Formats: sequence, C-alpha cells, structure tokens
Amino acid sequence: MYAAVMFLGGTNTSAVQSVVSVERTVFYREKAAGMYSALPYAFAQVAIETIYVAIQTLVYSLILYAMIGFHWTVGKFFLFYFFVFMCFVYFTMYGMMLVALTPNYHIAAIVMSFFLSFWNLFSGFLIPRTQIPIWWRWYYWGSPVAWTIYGLVTSQVGDKINPIEIPGGGEVSLKLYLKESFGFEHDFLGVVAAVHVVWAVFFCFIFAYAIKFLNFQKR
Repeated sequence: MYAAVMFLGGTNTSAVQSVVSVERTVFYREKAAGMYSALPYAFAQVAIETIYVAIQTLVYSLILYAMIGFHWTVGKFFLFYFFVFMCFVYFTMYGMMLVALTPNYHIAAIVMSFFLSFWNLFSGFLIPRTQIPIWWRWYYWGSPVAWTIYGLVTSQVGDKINPIEIPGGGEVSLKLYLKESFGFEHDFLGVVAAVHVVWAVFFCFIFAYAIKFLNFQKR
C-alpha cells in the first residue's frame, strides 16, 4: 500500500504539471481577450481531473485490493477506494498548485521533489510515528501520505482482534499491536477521512487563488 500510494501518487503529481503549464498559456491569452474568468477556469480544471482520477482509482483499486488479498466486503472496499481516491486527488491538486505558484513546470518539478521527499520520510512507513522524535512528530501530521497510510491500514485491519505472535513480546491482538507500535486507532478513522478532504480542498483553493492573482506571462 505504501509503494502504491507513493508511486502512482507521485506519478500523478508529475504528469499533471506539464499539462497545466500548457493550458495556463492558453488561459492567459483568452483571459486577456475577455473570454475566460479565473475561478470558473480553475473549477473546470479541478473537476475534469477529479473525474479522471475517479476512473483511474477504480481500476487501480480493484487490481490492488485483489492482489493484497483483503477481505471482500462492501464497506471495507469503499473505504479503501475512498482513501486511495482522495490520495490521488490531493497529489494531483498538489501538482496543479505548484504550477500555478511557479513561473514554469521545470521549477514546479524541483519544488515538488523537495516536498515529496519529506512526505515520504515522515509518512510513518520508514519510521513509525511512535519512533519519530517528539520534536519532529508535528511533520508527521503535516504529511498527507501519513494520513493515507493511517487510513488504509486502519480501515482494513484496524478493527481486528485476532492474536498475533510478536518475537520476544508474546501474543497480542492485532488492534492493540497497531496502536502500540504505529499509533493507529480505529476510532480515529472518521477524522482521518475528513483530513483527506481538507488536504484536497486546501491544495485546490491555493491553485484557484494563484491562477486568479498570479501572472507569470512574459510580454
């Protein structure tokens, strides 16, 4: 799940940048001619990307869910789809936002790589939140990928009380192990879902604001 989130999410961020950059040039021309308004243009671009991501996520989730071998229930698959979908949405919005904030997609790609490295490092996979030094733990909560991994793992296995054997630690339930080792709590799932929406809306808002008020056109 970690590899799937980082790989396809990062690919979405990178792939959308060149497209938005080219379309922004057309937007400048049509805006100058009085044909385009910034906010409807931004809304339309977000809407069409969201539809594309929804279809992409459905295909990807069916393959990934089956390959991992999760239990096929409507509720768990819907949660899996929701978290993967929102993950790809905020990755896509993040790429669009960076293009809108920078003069061209070359600079946007550099900024993207810088922050994706931190998202990756503080995602909770390489170093669980419980092992991150307390003064760096704030960035774990500031990494969207950390919220996605939290949501995916907790929604699928966070409610299971099956006993598991821990080398040198005896036998504990899976739910307790996730809480003690990773800090994942099933009761927190609603907040995790809401934060995904907040990330996507936040990046979308910055994109629309930058399109409206920033102009990098060279005359």
